[in-house]
Amino acid sequence: MTASRFSSRFRPRLPSCDSLLTIAAGGLAACGFQPLGLWPLTLAALAFLIHRLHVVKTWRQALLIGWLFGVGHFTVGNGWIATAFTYQAEMPTWLGWIAVFLLALYLAVFPALATWGGWWLANTRKAMLLPAFAAAWIVSEWLRSWVFTGFAWNPLAMVTLGGFERPGLALAAQWLGTYALSGLVVLLAGWWLFALRSFRQGQRWAAGAYLLGPAVLMVLPLHGERLEGALPFTLVQPDVRQDLLNDPANFENQFQKTARLSLARKPGENRLLLWPESGVPDFLREGYSQFWYDETTYAGDPVLARERLGKVAGKGGLLLTGTTDLAMEGRKVAGAWNVVTALDSDGAIKGSYAKAHLVPYGEYLPMRSLLEPLGLSRLVAGSLDFFAGPGPRTLDLGRYGKAGVQICYEIIFSGQVVDRAHRPDYLFNPSNDGWFGAWGPPQHLAQARMRAIEEGLPVLRATTTGISAVVDADGVVRQFVPQHRAGRLDGVIPPAHAATLFARTGNMLALLWAVALLFVALVASATRKR
Repeated sequence: MTASRFSSRFRPRLPSCDSLLTIAAGGLAACGFQPLGLWPLTLAALAFLIHRLHVVKTWRQALLIGWLFGVGHFTVGNGWIATAFTYQAEMPTWLGWIAVFLLALYLAVFPALATWGGWWLANTRKAMLLPAFAAAWIVSEWLRSWVFTGFAWNPLAMVTLGGFERPGLALAAQWLGTYALSGLVVLLAGWWLFALRSFRQGQRWAAGAYLLGPAVLMVLPLHGERLEGALPFTLVQPDVRQDLLNDPANFENQFQKTARLSLARKPGENRLLLWPESGVPDFLREGYSQFWYDETTYAGDPVLARERLGKVAGKGGLLLTGTTDLAMEGRKVAGAWNVVTALDSDGAIKGSYAKAHLVPYGEYLPMRSLLEPLGLSRLVAGSLDFFAGPGPRTLDLGRYGKAGVQICYEIIFSGQVVDRAHRPDYLFNPSNDGWFGAWGPPQHLAQARMRAIEEGLPVLRATTTGISAVVDADGVVRQFVPQHRAGRLDGVIPPAHAATLFARTGNMLALLWAVALLFVALVASATRKR
């Protein structure tokens, strides 16, 4: 091989204009998520992606455009993750954006599978492309929710949520499921592409219909009937900042601040008191070495710690709070559980739930024996790895109803938040969003609203720094405390709806909608051939 031929063969290629545009389109598509809510950019970006899918010639090109779109999409949408590195002293802050980009390189595989699947199903049958691509997108998001433990953050369906008082098109999630609703977003973007083509062909009326149809659906003031419940609650947001949350010197101030916000408004008031994840730094269970109690637990005694928490709940009250339980192997601590503990007014433990869907690198370090020697560690304070709990369960709290608990990021997993054999009356979602940056908390709340719609259950979110909220079973935010403000919410828990179609079937419903779209694609193809 001559030197000139060798150099021409291995000369690095700069990204083409189409490649850069596809990456940019992916980034624009993420602007439809909270806090921006610019859904027209999402539809326009997806329309561009569908157009590109129409013109590519090979499956490799189809795979590549989906991957490039995904790189831009997840880099912008998950940018809040970089903030976590500002709370990790063992790794430099600048590494945060590299981590976001590397995560995007992996997550982009799922849009790539969708574009490849849509192109392959519709190869030589262009009439099938839009419904086939929508079906493939549904399957790809479902895969993203569980492959390698899953990362279901920000499915496309999230752009359908309206303002706090208007769930809008997202109400369809109770009949579709979130991932099928994402497929509907793809179809609406396809209509915008049809609008452009019709306009170029001089079909002005058709272009107007294709353009306005999705827009009308996205802005319709859809909401359910406002119903009132009967179960009183107090929900507290202490606004304990992340840089102070794990500082033992601040533990007592943290408790006192939260307790003052929690005091009953009138003597003898019975209510359910809701505190956030990381709400109590004390170890509440007995049986650990005294070493673990001395610097973290009130008076070094878990019994006294529970009793003073019971006094805050008040006579006849019940406290649900986030805390930590240790996993013991003899006298040695092997790990921990991130739990929600229910305490009555006497400080007796009435039930608990251990978080099942843990955050990789946040609550445990995968392949610790390999990565720790390389200088990598968890992104939040603490060296103990957390262990996973058994999965969704319902706590029977007697007079305070049946509570389903989902701790922090667990609430983002469609179809994985409720024990279907023991349907709860409401979902409690305590969280610590203090290391989620500016975009993470509003995106987190939006996904909690989607779970409320899917399951037909109210969701109560208590967070350390915001956004804490009471969401009814239609996804309407009844009350909230904004970010970086200490406050409390008082009221009655909104009632649950009867089990929705999604609540009865789970993600099988979304997959059935994908099959239905493929059937439509086949019919469209057969009709076009005639």
